[in-house]
Amino acid sequence: MNVDRFRVRPSDASALVRHRTDDTGDLEGKDAGRARLEKGLKRLEARQELLYAQDRYAVLLVFQGLDAAGKDSAIKHVMSGVNPQGTEVHSFKRPSDDDLEHDFLWRTTKALPARGRIGIFNRSYYEEVLVVRVHPELIERQRLPPEAVTRRLWRERYDSINAFERHLWRNGTVIRKFFLHVSKRVQRKRLLARLDDPTKNWKFSPDDLRERGKWRDYMQAYRDMLRYTSTRHAPWYVVPADHKWFAHVVIAEIIVQMLDGLELRFPELTPSQRRAIREARKRSGR
Repeated sequence: MNVDRFRVRPSDASALVRHRTDDTGDLEGKDAGRARLEKGLKRLEARQELLYAQDRYAVLLVFQGLDAAGKDSAIKHVMSGVNPQGTEVHSFKRPSDDDLEHDFLWRTTKALPARGRIGIFNRSYYEEVLVVRVHPELIERQRLPPEAVTRRLWRERYDSINAFERHLWRNGTVIRKFFLHVSKRVQRKRLLARLDDPTKNWKFSPDDLRERGKWRDYMQAYRDMLRYTSTRHAPWYVVPADHKWFAHVVIAEIIVQMLDGLELRFPELTPSQRRAIREARKRSGR
């Protein structure tokens, strides 16, 4: 699958317009998607083992999207084939009082993955140029110095994020970012399901419906986020998310291709390690 077509080029302001939310590529239905995903998960499992063994790179996967875009589902299904010992998932909700006592990158910095591990952010520091931008009254809770709250606030935050991600990249963290692109119609359907399905009632929040009324504001915020923070070393991908099964296939393929590009391999044994293995074989009679 040519997943590169979903990649957002730097300064591309039309990424959301160019990608259909109901795209299913060349796959003929959910069954074909499941079969493709199963193959992708096997490849992902093998490459994660190499990532862990080599212990040179860390991987950070960032998931962003509107409510009911399918972030939880994507993380659950795509990462189902990896070893949980080498994977950490962090969901970032509303900042705590302690979080607000620090800069906006602080709470996520604490959760960054170590070398050899895959870190998954379900929402992230990007909330600071999304929710906070749509609700500028939240800036007051952050108690920023007056001289820091200017008309360039959002561009300055994009600059901070880009510098942060470039720093991570320079130090061995490979970053891939996924925007799950869902239509307003499908989002409504999924939100209503939270009301009608008893097994999904716990997911419902009145805030979901209120935020839906700010659809245009969010689309503008997402458009600028993609435009100003998709870089060569930390690219965004616009993932069509009306069909969850297709989103899962795309995300898995992007991750596998990224890991393939790292040319991962098991570490070469030192002479002392080889001698130890030979001795162990002798003692075991093999």
